[in-house]
Amino acid sequence: MILKEKTTQINFKSYALDIFIYLSILFLVREINVFGHLGSVILGSIMALIVANWRMKKRDVSWKDLGLRKPENIKKQLWVGVSIIVAVLVMAIMTKVLKNYFPDVFPTNENTDNKFAYLKGNLLLFFSIIFFIWIESMLEELIDRGFLMNWLEGLLFNSSFKIGLAITIQAVLFGFRHSYDLSEISITTGLIGLFMGIGYYASGRNLWVLIIVHCILNTYSIGYLTFLK
Repeated sequence: MILKEKTTQINFKSYALDIFIYLSILFLVREINVFGHLGSVILGSIMALIVANWRMKKRDVSWKDLGLRKPENIKKQLWVGVSIIVAVLVMAIMTKVLKNYFPDVFPTNENTDNKFAYLKGNLLLFFSIIFFIWIESMLEELIDRGFLMNWLEGLLFNSSFKIGLAITIQAVLFGFRHSYDLSEISITTGLIGLFMGIGYYASGRNLWVLIIVHCILNTYSIGYLTFLK
């Protein structure tokens, strides 16, 4: 049974309940600051994944249904992946330019910046955490684009714009959970979430290309903070 047939059997209340439980766990667990910033982020994502897996089993939906499967068209996946990376690079350049002219539009969150200050010039730390960065990248694609976006689409099944709304809502939440305010971090990560969401549908709902692209982008980001900033 294909995903559409499975998800149409789930009613509005079930989608709403699942999303409420998922978001509650995701944001509450991240407030547990026992293992440092990265540890809290990964712990929150793991707990959210457990909740997502629990609710999916309850609804008879598998990760394969949501896109964790072998791509059918490699060329299409490459095109989607390259397009996302190019879009992110263009966005980053435009943000730098606009920030110089309109600093109030892209305010910097000093607390967020300080979380990564310890990376500068620390080669050993870079190689110590990069594997966990990749794990978090994969987790975010599974729970944000795989679970959340499909569940939002199901919740909005009566809307003619359900896919567009699902992409937008998950992008806003993606930006917000990277920085709990309206700052450069939340805006740029929100836009990345938007590109990833569009890429999910453009790829035919395949998660692997998004996971690989996310790992590439985060590797560059951590590398920049370590070696270039």
